[in-house]
Amino acid sequence: MEPLFLKPVFQEKIWGGDQLQTVFGFDIPNDKIGEDWAISGHPHGVSIVENGPYKGWKVSDLWSEHRELFGNAKGDVFPLLTKILDAEDDLSVQVHPDDSYGLKHEGELGKTECWYIINAKPGSEIVYGHNAKTREELAEMIEDERWDDLLRRVPVKKGDFFYVPSGTIHAIGKGIMILETQQSSDTTYRVYDYDRKDDQGNTRELHIQQSIDVTTVPAISPELEVFESKKGTSSVITYLKTDFFNVYEWDVVGELSLKKAGDYTLVTVVEGYGNLIVDGQSYEMKPGTSCILPAQITEWKVEGEMKIIASTPGTK
Repeated sequence: MEPLFLKPVFQEKIWGGDQLQTVFGFDIPNDKIGEDWAISGHPHGVSIVENGPYKGWKVSDLWSEHRELFGNAKGDVFPLLTKILDAEDDLSVQVHPDDSYGLKHEGELGKTECWYIINAKPGSEIVYGHNAKTREELAEMIEDERWDDLLRRVPVKKGDFFYVPSGTIHAIGKGIMILETQQSSDTTYRVYDYDRKDDQGNTRELHIQQSIDVTTVPAISPELEVFESKKGTSSVITYLKTDFFNVYEWDVVGELSLKKAGDYTLVTVVEGYGNLIVDGQSYEMKPGTSCILPAQITEWKVEGEMKIIASTPGTK
């Protein structure tokens, strides 16, 4: 069994830039590319396998027709989505629903996500949470556009990690690149978009009532129990274990031997170069390389100098 290497899917965004080309070497179609959907079974940007016996297959079709690759995991849709985001400008202030609201109103999963900060220019910050004490106060502050009073802003730097559960008001600020691990959902409710206009002079749609409905009030700030396991000169950092996904950093300096910790493993290189070795076969790894290690691959080794963000499905 080979790793399933995946072709990137690029998404043009009003806030996007060109760093997916300048930093990761991707051949992007223009300089407004905000997202690389690196590992996806979502119909708005499904990944296609680039190698091996499943070359040309969509991840969504593999999930439907070859569930054994995923340890016969349950669920109607491939549950995870990995992205690399380039925020040349501020993203909208937004919030995502949980599963029950998303399925009822949008016909898809809710969206809990998390961010690994790949790069951040000096002075960069994110919106992470809000200051309203009640839902009524939240609605009043939004209606009165009291954004400075409402929104909590947090400075960020390279290597930071944030957990963003559904119901969290948030926004990635300009000058930040992130690796996002999330539920497979494309539902976003915009609270505020800085009154900016697109190339046609139109403002983007806001979703005020939905945002008020789904926002967690008062805001919560999840406490992360991050721990590091040294393995020789390399290490594994465990950032998160949730019902939706478990997220790790493989900090490779020399070599790192690993065994599977879930039904399957999603892998994306965010920095550096090296090789992934499976059953004696070596595969080149470089910034932006993404693959799925199917259930049949139970152990592997990575060599070189790399930072890799890996995830496995949660228990939900």
